[in-house]
Amino acid sequence: MIQPVVYAGERPGPRLIVLGAVHGNETCGARAIERVIAQLSAGRLAIVAGRLTLVPVANRKAYEQGTRSGDRNLNRRLAPTASPRDNEDRIAGELCPLLADNEVLLDLHSFRTGGPPFAMLGPQDNNGALQPFSQAAREQALSMRLGVQRAMDGWLETYAAGASRRGGDAACGVGTTEYMRSVGGCAVTLECGQHEDPQAPQVAYRAIVNTLAHLRLIDAPDPAPAATMEGLRLREVIDRGHPGDRFERRWRSFDAVRAGERIGTRQGGSAVTAPFDGFVVFPDERADPGSEWFYLAQRDARLTR
Repeated sequence: MIQPVVYAGERPGPRLIVLGAVHGNETCGARAIERVIAQLSAGRLAIVAGRLTLVPVANRKAYEQGTRSGDRNLNRRLAPTASPRDNEDRIAGELCPLLADNEVLLDLHSFRTGGPPFAMLGPQDNNGALQPFSQAAREQALSMRLGVQRAMDGWLETYAAGASRRGGDAACGVGTTEYMRSVGGCAVTLECGQHEDPQAPQVAYRAIVNTLAHLRLIDAPDPAPAATMEGLRLREVIDRGHPGDRFERRWRSFDAVRAGERIGTRQGGSAVTAPFDGFVVFPDERADPGSEWFYLAQRDARLTR
């Protein structure tokens, strides 16, 4: 089902895996990975150290359907299972061992609403129960070299709080990057732009080549880190409660809001307002009732440069 393409250098080095089309309607990563494969095959790029694993299409069923998911969201509750029940369970049985056999993941995505590309990182180093981690500096260094000017963290803890309110658990928020960290690796998600943005495949391609150079898998200088970086942290997730819940306007990710500003209106007429000065992230006007409607983020000094 998954068809990885693997290249090995003659010298020791990191083991990098790059994923495209974890969500089937997010094709920029697949296009960029195919471009890199063509250049490696033609000798215009060469892996001189470490190992590179390229997966242009992680979710074949969703990709062929042109949909986000095959049977469900692959980037939720990602874990191997002895009794796979759906398409994404079967993919997890192949993908999870593949991730565990590598040490760095670059996962290429795009998003529904407009806006500039951005990177998503894991937590700060910690020994907590939710997502213990010790490679925050490595992720941050990589994110600074992907060619974007915005980085965000706080995904799993924010998702876990929302899942708890719904009666679920934090495992629902585990996707490729969270799984990679759980098996000792580090990972960065790059959101390359809006799904149909013609520049998104170029954003993804540049990120792959910059990552190869940064990790010394190819014979090229380490890219200079971004001169400026806007750092944000997800703080809250607001669920849609009813099909009649509506946004006050057509929000885009990273639109600024002031504390008390009306973001939407519930079906019964009550206002949904911002609890603090911040930014709307991942607004979904078509969200199913009981699922994430939008997130809220605030500036984060750790990731700001």
